[in-house]
Amino acid sequence: MPLVTPSYQPASWISNGHLATIYSAKIRRVSNPYQKRQRLELPDGDFVDIDLIVKDSSYKFAILLHGLEGNSTRSYMKGAAQALEATGWNIVALNFRGCSGSPNRMYYSYNAGRTDDLEFLIQHVKQQYTPAKMALVGFSLGGNLLLKFLGSKVKGWEAIDKAVAVSAPVDLRGTLLALNRKENWLYRTVFLRSLKQKLHQKAIDFPDQMDHKTVRAIDSLLAFDNQYTAPAHGFKDALDYYTQNSCGQFLSDLETPSLLLNAANDSFLKKAGSYPVEIAKNSDHLFLEIPDAGGHVGFVAPNNLYYSEQKICTFLND
Repeated sequence: MPLVTPSYQPASWISNGHLATIYSAKIRRVSNPYQKRQRLELPDGDFVDIDLIVKDSSYKFAILLHGLEGNSTRSYMKGAAQALEATGWNIVALNFRGCSGSPNRMYYSYNAGRTDDLEFLIQHVKQQYTPAKMALVGFSLGGNLLLKFLGSKVKGWEAIDKAVAVSAPVDLRGTLLALNRKENWLYRTVFLRSLKQKLHQKAIDFPDQMDHKTVRAIDSLLAFDNQYTAPAHGFKDALDYYTQNSCGQFLSDLETPSLLLNAANDSFLKKAGSYPVEIAKNSDHLFLEIPDAGGHVGFVAPNNLYYSEQKICTFLND
């Protein structure tokens, strides 16, 4: 499939990718579009919370997946929900385990490739409603997860008609290396602080598996994944976790029309491995768009519109 020709023109005041990233994440304000929250009890005794906009239960449903340490109330999630609702979609915004404001019950939580809860949610939507169409929209970590899910063809993938991944870390190890660059100190500091706060709660709830001294000693995202993410989720170490869960290895097997929107100036993405041009050229189902600008989940357009939200709606409604 030919690469998608970008048409994104950034707002005139967006001078670089960092400004687009920070403005969109920390300054942009979007009103709450959701009608209600529902708690889903999972087969293993844990739970996830979902936020819903349901106006026509027999029509189109879009499942939204947030990024690392995000949730359904992040501006990019609410913005996408509003844009999709305006074009006729019902919305199911998934909060990953431990991300809805309440600690999850198990020692393990979520990661970039754990698709079990997404599989369960898709089955729930099919049973609870009668969707004519279903789509997935994922941001950052959520984008990696949905592409892995569709490419690995685990249970439920065939129910999805289309998908969009925005700023997805196609190569998890490459993204770790990118975040370790000096210019990204603020982002990795914020991520690590949030992750360690949750891990301190795990140390309280599961003292036989984690202790506060170990948490305090964690000084990097790599150390966090080695000390918690990998062992808690059954991987040998952080590298094993990155290797098994990077969606890049699954893209050639996609059979669901999927748009990957990754900006060339996204500082979270390593140039090698994060832009699968050759795979897209040889795929009937992967549509790859690489705008020059946009930062990480930025894409601010004139009049405070968002190019990413326009592309999501256009691709899913086409």
